[in-house]
Amino acid sequence: MSVQPGWYVDPADPDTRRWWDGEGWLGAPIPVDVTPPEGPPPAEPAPPAEPPAGQPTTPAPARPAGAAPPAPGQPPTWPQGPGQPPTGWPQGQGQPPGWPPAPGQPPGGWPQGQGPGYPQGPPPGWPGRPPLPRPHGLPLASYGARLVARMIDIGILFLLNVLANGIFVWRWWQEVSPYLSEAWRRAMAGDTSQEGLPTVSAQAEGLVIVMLLITTALWFAYEVPSTASHGQTFGKRLMGVRVVPVEADQPLGFGRAMRRWSTLGLPTLLWYCLCFGLLLQFVDAVSALFDHPLRQALHDKRAQTVVVQLPRSGDDATRTAPHDRADSPGDTP
Repeated sequence: MSVQPGWYVDPADPDTRRWWDGEGWLGAPIPVDVTPPEGPPPAEPAPPAEPPAGQPTTPAPARPAGAAPPAPGQPPTWPQGPGQPPTGWPQGQGQPPGWPPAPGQPPGGWPQGQGPGYPQGPPPGWPGRPPLPRPHGLPLASYGARLVARMIDIGILFLLNVLANGIFVWRWWQEVSPYLSEAWRRAMAGDTSQEGLPTVSAQAEGLVIVMLLITTALWFAYEVPSTASHGQTFGKRLMGVRVVPVEADQPLGFGRAMRRWSTLGLPTLLWYCLCFGLLLQFVDAVSALFDHPLRQALHDKRAQTVVVQLPRSGDDATRTAPHDRADSPGDTP
């Protein structure tokens, strides 16, 4: 005997009821403690039809103005190949809105001939190489100009040291020449013994320290006052470059010029320690090659300064701020 249609407790889930149509269960279950509706449950909506195998699932493109709509019951026309517009699309109109681009082509709306990998350059707003900064309207000095200016200053300092340290160098040579001459004679003869070599007195070491102190003092006196007031040494003036603070085109002031020089000049005192100071100065000198975008060496970073190229002619080449201020703003940290 068959069971009459109606709402019954689902044997698979005693907590729910389902509609039995006399042959099978229909509809979604409802809780067992809920009063069931009169009659069978409403019919469930049919699932959407799946597109035929191989048919694109991309939504149909917008129909161009003036184009005839597809015939009733007909599917929209699809492109003839990858990236091609649909049949009937006006020539010269480009890709329809939302239509996938052809392989290797930029997205829709991108200027033709532009974009990543195109020789004409990036589109408007595309990030590219930023322009070189111009502190206070002046271009940055090239590393070559700065190097030549520094070599000129070193040559001048060498001549000053010949005058100031000449007597100390002569006395130092008298102290160490007996040792060096004997050591050289034995080396040429193949004698590696150290016995009987003349000793170098402590006075020679003291002379080295005195010479380094004089060299450092000469460098300080040559560079700090001139950069404090004009931003230029003799070498920088010849090369047309000048040191200015980052925040304003004005004199450095003594405090900032002192901080800038000390990073490069004070390690001269460490030449005595296996030339360790010379290594520090070399690192400082080449650091400007790897700094972007202001090309600051380590001594520039400490003093917050930049080196700019002055115009080759005109009043701007000698333009400086007034020097009659007792406390220059460039002297502040």
